[in-house]
Amino acid sequence: MGYDAALTYLQGLCRFGMNFGLGRITELLRRLGDPHRRLRVIHIGGTNGKGSTTAMVASILQAAGYRVGTFTSPHLSSYTERYVINGDSIGEGRLADLIWALRPVLEAMVREGWEHPTEFEVCTAIAFLYFLEEGVDFLVLEVGLGGAIDSTNVVEPLVVVITNVSMDHMEYLGHTVEEIARVKAGIIKEHVPVVTGAQGAALEVIAAVSREKGAPLYLLGRDVTWRPVSFSLEGQVFDLAGLRGHYGGLYLPLIGRHQLANAAAAVAAVELLAMDGHAAVTDRAIREGLARTFWPGRFEVVSREPLVILDGAHNYEGVRSLREALAQYLAERDVILVIGMLGDKEREKVAVELAPAARAVVVTRPNSPRAGAWAELAEAVRPHCPVVEVIEDPWRAVGRALEMAGPRDAVVVTGSLYTVGEVRERFLKDRAPATKDR
Repeated sequence: MGYDAALTYLQGLCRFGMNFGLGRITELLRRLGDPHRRLRVIHIGGTNGKGSTTAMVASILQAAGYRVGTFTSPHLSSYTERYVINGDSIGEGRLADLIWALRPVLEAMVREGWEHPTEFEVCTAIAFLYFLEEGVDFLVLEVGLGGAIDSTNVVEPLVVVITNVSMDHMEYLGHTVEEIARVKAGIIKEHVPVVTGAQGAALEVIAAVSREKGAPLYLLGRDVTWRPVSFSLEGQVFDLAGLRGHYGGLYLPLIGRHQLANAAAAVAAVELLAMDGHAAVTDRAIREGLARTFWPGRFEVVSREPLVILDGAHNYEGVRSLREALAQYLAERDVILVIGMLGDKEREKVAVELAPAARAVVVTRPNSPRAGAWAELAEAVRPHCPVVEVIEDPWRAVGRALEMAGPRDAVVVTGSLYTVGEVRERFLKDRAPATKDR
């Protein structure tokens, strides 16, 4: 059976919900020969910046001459984006073969009394199988949700990165920063070095767990520092003082000052690999790897005339970073926002933070079962923005935003990766939405 049927089967596993714990994934991997134990892993968690940091670590290691796999989630347009080797996504046929190969193993587990593994657990198992079969030198592994309870947490990594900790997914991770940090710190392993940009109470939790595990802890802003030099919509230049050297005039194509912290975490991670004898990474590889990094849907410019930017700022901290980027890069432009948020996000806080930065807002519906009462966002936005419209279809919403935008304005699409992914796919295919016959 082909890719479409395999994908339908995989997506159908969503009916088993978000059922946390490592028992099912551990048993599934045991039946598959424990492929994760034969991979060299860099494990990357945190609230925001995980994907960008994963992309930078992988790009640096690739520039150093290694064959590097990355497993990230969610995807923007296709499941194949989750499984990448040196920039190339897995083929649809190969992914289908792996899905069908796992099906009898899953069915055997259920017959023998196990709960059925979840969709994400199956995706994780596929990743370990695929990257082992492909003989990657390193796997840069992004945590799905949280840390301790995430199915990726079966690995024994070479380096751990926790980018930052803030309030998100409270229904699963906890209702205080300390509780969330404790879950995210679950990826810390005995004597494995940790890099983190966490601060305040979250850092106290991570530091305590690191001490308990005898894991060396390196802090962004203390052990690794950076200084912005210049920025534009083409990227940014910065100086960085790392764990083993100073790097002047580094170029990063990713936009936003928050990406410099992610770059610092990525450089520290690969420096630790080199310092511990796991990889040979030169200064040139760090420089070239950062310069070649690509991570779509994060303040990504998809059109210059008119200016259209996509940013998957899907929680409050992400929205704060977006607001700072708008002030930094688009200070001389009016902004028309297209925003579609999931029902389980902090809509009111997002509205207060982001809506005042816009001349107009078009509220739209994310293509997700978790969209909930998506149109209620408009009521939260109205006190903070003079023009608010509601258009359910994201592509038509972008068309309306372009109608309202003048030649010096910018259209910014944000709120959910589902919204951004759908718009991005259409934009790259059609170049621009129709602005008539809405």
